Amino acid sequence: MTGDAERDALPGRRQLVRAALTGAVAVVAGLVSDTAATSTVTRPEGKGRRPRTPEAALLELAAGNARWRTFHEQNPDRTRAVRQTLVTGQHPFAVVLGCVDSRVPPELVFDQGLGDLLTVRSAGSILDEAVLASITYGVLELGIPLVVVLGHQSCGAVTAAVHAAQGGELLPGHMQYLVDQIRPAIDRTLAGAERVDAAITVNVRLVRSRLVAEPDLTPRITAGRLAVIGARYELTSQRVHRIH
Repeated sequence: MTGDAERDALPGRRQLVRAALTGAVAVVAGLVSDTAATSTVTRPEGKGRRPRTPEAALLELAAGNARWRTFHEQNPDRTRAVRQTLVTGQHPFAVVLGCVDSRVPPELVFDQGLGDLLTVRSAGSILDEAVLASITYGVLELGIPLVVVLGHQSCGAVTAAVHAAQGGELLPGHMQYLVDQIRPAIDRTLAGAERVDAAITVNVRLVRSRLVAEPDLTPRITAGRLAVIGARYELTSQRVHRIH
């Protein structure tokens, strides 16, 4: 997302604050490009502002990831009052299609709370009818302006798929479905860890391309009311960066 990676821990209060601010700017710069107006509306629980445009939603996620990776989490929207208000409805501002990996929970990675994100998770962020229907529901019924396809470093599903495809073996039960879905992302000119890492990124691009081509989503994208982006979470730095 940025060029040089700053240290996560620096001695002294002044250096710590500087690192946090630098991290926030870096994350925003990487996730958001050509940012337009950041229109917002009041969230129903009265806390903060709900992003209304794709650009504003991106900024919110970028800022949240900066807080997360610099250990300045705010853990928003988790109070008793918020929980009571959400009984009557929800107004999430982004859909995140992520992997089932226990190390990459979207609400934590983006420092969001109850009612903020509509999260859909499948191994390798794979699309099937249920996943696609869930994303479409969020966009059409809840008016969500942003969909993020979130892959991550060291994805076990992609690793298993690459190894299975390479060895010509069949995975047991339903897991073979993952191999079949991820196979188009595998670059056979690469080898070892490089092949796996590249497949993780390409898989995100392919899933995003399928979503962009969906007839139910395309009109909103064309009108600028919806953005579908690819992103990747690095376990080593806890940073989310955009995949183009």
